[in-house]
Amino acid sequence: MEIGLTVGGSIERLAATAEGFEFVELSVGESAYGPGDADDELRDALDASDAELCVHLPFDQVLATPVAQLNDAIVDYLAELLEWAGGVGARKAVLHATMRNPHDTDQRPTFADQLSAVAAAGDDAGVEVVVENVGHQARGLPLSVLGDIAEETGTAVCFDVGHAYMEGGDDAIDRFLGEHASRVSHLHVHDVRGRGDTHLPLGAGEVDYGIVAEHLSGFDGTAAVEVFTDDVPLLEDSARRVRDHLGNGA
Repeated sequence: MEIGLTVGGSIERLAATAEGFEFVELSVGESAYGPGDADDELRDALDASDAELCVHLPFDQVLATPVAQLNDAIVDYLAELLEWAGGVGARKAVLHATMRNPHDTDQRPTFADQLSAVAAAGDDAGVEVVVENVGHQARGLPLSVLGDIAEETGTAVCFDVGHAYMEGGDDAIDRFLGEHASRVSHLHVHDVRGRGDTHLPLGAGEVDYGIVAEHLSGFDGTAAVEVFTDDVPLLEDSARRVRDHLGNGA
C-alpha cells in the first residue's frame, strides 16, 4: 500500500505538507489547479517532496445528464484533462459518481456509458480512472448502484470511507466492501462524526476502521489521507493509523 495526501488545487499546500508521503492527489480543472498554469512549479514541488502524482477531476459539473450534447462535452473536457495528467506523469484520476438525477433509474445506463468513455480516455492517456462514491450528496449515486455499475463497466473504485459512513454508517462500509472490495484501487481516508463533521483526522470521529481492515487487510493500492488541515503531525498520525489498520500491502 502507498499512502499519499490530498492537497486540493494548491501547489503551496503540496510543497508544505507532502514530504514523507508517497504521492499527492491534486485537484485539477474548474475551480482548482489549471493545467498549464504552473506546470514547472508543480514538477519542482513534486521533485522536492519526492512524491508521485494523482489527480482529482473536477466535480463542479455532473458526469451524466439527459442531454447527449452536454454528455459529449463533459467527456471531451475530462479527456483533455486526462491527456494533460498523463503528460505530467499522473498515475490515477479520481472522478465523482454524479448525475443530474441519481434516482432516475432510466438514466443510469447513460451514467455507465459516460463512465466507460472517461475510463477509456484515461487508458489512452496512461492514467487509471477511479470512480468515487459520493452518495451522501444530492447528485451522488447510491453506493449500491455505484458498486453494480463499477462491476458492469469494469471500472476501478476510489472508496471514500468517510463518504460511505455519511451515507449509511459503518453498515454501509461493510456492505459495499463485502461485495465490491476487489474493485477498490484507491482510498480516501478520513474520519467523520454523525452530526456532519467530516474530513477529520483518524481517531477523531466515529468510523470503525476495523471494518475496513476486515475487507482490505493487506491492501496493495493507494490510500490518500483526506484530512482538511495543514498540520503535518496530524496528517502523519492519520497515515500511521491507516498503515496500522491495513498493513503494508502485498
